[in-house]
Amino acid sequence: MPAIKEKIITKSEPEKGLVRILKSQAGRNNTGRITMRHQGGGVKKFYRLVDFGQPDLGESGGLVIAIEYDPNRTCFIALIEDATGKKRYILCPEGLKVGAKVAYNETAIFETGNRLKLKNVQVGSSVYNIELVPGNGGVLCRSAGSSAQVMARDEKYVNLKMPSGEVRKVLGECFVSAGSLSNAEHRFHNIGSAGAARRKGVRPSTRGSAMNACDHPHGGGKNKQPIGRHPRTAWGKPALGVKTRKHKWTDQLILQRRIKKPRKK
Repeated sequence: MPAIKEKIITKSEPEKGLVRILKSQAGRNNTGRITMRHQGGGVKKFYRLVDFGQPDLGESGGLVIAIEYDPNRTCFIALIEDATGKKRYILCPEGLKVGAKVAYNETAIFETGNRLKLKNVQVGSSVYNIELVPGNGGVLCRSAGSSAQVMARDEKYVNLKMPSGEVRKVLGECFVSAGSLSNAEHRFHNIGSAGAARRKGVRPSTRGSAMNACDHPHGGGKNKQPIGRHPRTAWGKPALGVKTRKHKWTDQLILQRRIKKPRKK
């Protein structure tokens, strides 16, 4: 484990009662057919039951008693305990320390780790674990180092700038957490070897350009050949630059599309 993680993590074993066995599906559906290729194997791991919503922590809030590593996500998680002694996992933001208190209520103070309604957050602040439907728990900005910035607000909606550059409207009644998530250095992590990838459950994949023409649209030819007009799957469908957006009814909530990254040549 890198030295940076060792300085932050205070507990090595997960809390009993907050873990479940995570059965590997190896990319297969309920009939046993492979629907997602190149998955399988990997080290066995337990799933930590992280609370993405806003549980009732009482007037005194929750006390952070440990910060842990979670093999199922890129950011760290924090173990908190309320006044009744009940424990739960939450996503750990950057700067949260053991012994700190977090509050989950509508008008909580905007401090790192606190959870409050979006309509009560000042413009320019950073938030994470953002709800889209009030009361359903956070679904946006849950990965390492991510956060959204509050751009503007009106009577009903608040404009948020996402990590991708997209600006969209979110209901002010939705709950968000204050700050940005921990382990921002994850983006610089290099897997390093094929064995490390296998331990993560990633199986080998053969390049289409290394196949025969009968096996892949990129295959065939003598020596190394370009792939042609555009990247395609083994079944001939476009694989890059294709629109995959399905929920068109939310177009009215998107004020600015994400910033597209230039293609690597």
